[in-house]
Amino acid sequence: MANKATLITRYRSIAADGSGVEMVIWRVPDPVPPSGHRFKYRLVYIEAGLRVVGFDNERGKGDHKHVGSAELPYDFVDVDRLIDDFLQEVDRWKNAR
Repeated sequence: MANKATLITRYRSIAADGSGVEMVIWRVPDPVPPSGHRFKYRLVYIEAGLRVVGFDNERGKGDHKHVGSAELPYDFVDVDRLIDDFLQEVDRWKNAR
């Protein structure tokens, strides 16, 4: 069993206007290089069919976030902090309009 990924959360909420949030977080048996932790994640906020905020740890890139067209490093602490940081970034995006 230790060789299988375990789903931590899968959440999706899309509004009538097409905007919405999707969060998928897995606990994996081995870190996804170059990340040093054992989580694989993808959290996105979409407007008009486009990702405008996203946090993920793609293999080869490690932990990072997307805000608009910018890609920035992200310092992963734990899953709770990841979700909090993502939701705060979404709020900042929405309030910057």
